[in-house]
Amino acid sequence: MRTKIALAASVALAVLISVLVAVQPAQAAAGFTVSNGRLYDANGNEFVMRGVSHAHTWYPTQTSAFANIKALGANTVRVVLATGAQWAKNDTADVANVVSLCKASKLICVLEAHDTTGYGEASAAVPLDKAVDYWLSVKSALVGQEKYVIVNIGNEPYGNNAATVANWATDTANAIRRLRSNGFEHTIMVDAPNWGQDWSFTMRDNAATVFAADTQKNTVFSIHMYGVFDTAAEINDYLNRFVTAKLPIVVGEFGFNHSDGNPDEDTIMATTTSLRIGYLGWSWSGNGGGVEYLDMVTSFNPAQLTSWGERIFNGANGIRATSKEASVYAGGTTSPSPSRSSVSPSPSRSSASPSPSRSMMSDPVIGPCKVTYTIVGQWPGGFQGEVKIANIGTAAINGWDLRWSFANGQALNQAWGATYAQSGATVVATNASYTAGIPVGGSVSFGFLSSWNGTNAVPTSFALDNRTCA
Repeated sequence: MRTKIALAASVALAVLISVLVAVQPAQAAAGFTVSNGRLYDANGNEFVMRGVSHAHTWYPTQTSAFANIKALGANTVRVVLATGAQWAKNDTADVANVVSLCKASKLICVLEAHDTTGYGEASAAVPLDKAVDYWLSVKSALVGQEKYVIVNIGNEPYGNNAATVANWATDTANAIRRLRSNGFEHTIMVDAPNWGQDWSFTMRDNAATVFAADTQKNTVFSIHMYGVFDTAAEINDYLNRFVTAKLPIVVGEFGFNHSDGNPDEDTIMATTTSLRIGYLGWSWSGNGGGVEYLDMVTSFNPAQLTSWGERIFNGANGIRATSKEASVYAGGTTSPSPSRSSVSPSPSRSSASPSPSRSMMSDPVIGPCKVTYTIVGQWPGGFQGEVKIANIGTAAINGWDLRWSFANGQALNQAWGATYAQSGATVVATNASYTAGIPVGGSVSFGFLSSWNGTNAVPTSFALDNRTCA
């Protein structure tokens, strides 16, 4: 009798523990984790991706894009990489530098291998196992970065060929198993077939099986929404099925228009917001082949937002309104440590050291506002800066002017998120329309490019117009 009671107690305790484990997100994990269909960062806080894709592999000198994307409010950037099969390989050194650039701008890095795009239909595309080979070849750049990096195994890994699409579940599960058996502890993201749009519902109907194949149960599914998703009913049905099944889903790509139809971007953004689902728009700049309209900024210039850029960054349910920075960057205490000197943070520069440290930052508190000035990247003769204004007062700020003086002859030559005027050493920055309002407890940021010569001291004194800071 005592044995039965003890056994019953043990069983009850085991059931209780299993329930608690099932419903609680991992705390102080090595990196991102998944629980009950939600993504949690390494601090155990729920994280909802808000960001865009950047075609790094085709534009490797456009490294200023990372800081510019952050300045417009994103918390995530999805980075296009190449395995060497279709496009020149992004090697270990380059991947390490990309990760450091993400960290410098306090962005979560979703890294994707693009050479799998349309396998089975696109003749040059490679299968998922070749993408896994690539991740294993750059593993040293990724291990230890689990707090900041999510591995998107392969972009749109199958076209519309029914015979190859039928292998999606088996091939995807095997790819996940290979990464896990080779020491990858990152959250893994997997794309749908049918050029990412899953009109055959292959990913939708097999997602539970693929998720179960992950020994760490740390896989996120990615649906790309273009012409297939042109009605609210289609968007809501697809996303809600994953939420109901407690399977994690993100909209890994979408646009406001496409050659295969007109996606309903308003519903995509509204539904993902209401369901607490991440989205990553396509794409920052540099599109070609007839889809140049998907550029969010013109010629990589953050001061020249296109209509699509205005919509996704500043519109209803847009990035600026719904993005929340990952808590692993809370307080600005995470310092990146890029070791590369050959990649420029500006397309016109030949060398850089985009590694802001606490010695290159200024956090003065003045009245009801806190101003943080950061040197994001620096190269001979030029640098990129970011200024964050936080409202720590008791009333909202509606419009502002920020004034500071340089000590070493620095001269601004471009800004985004604000306009500027400079007279001698004194700079006055004035809000843009979308950075004018700062709610109590909120903040806005703007960025700039500037020249310097010899010394680049960080300003320590800032003044905000009393009218806007009262």
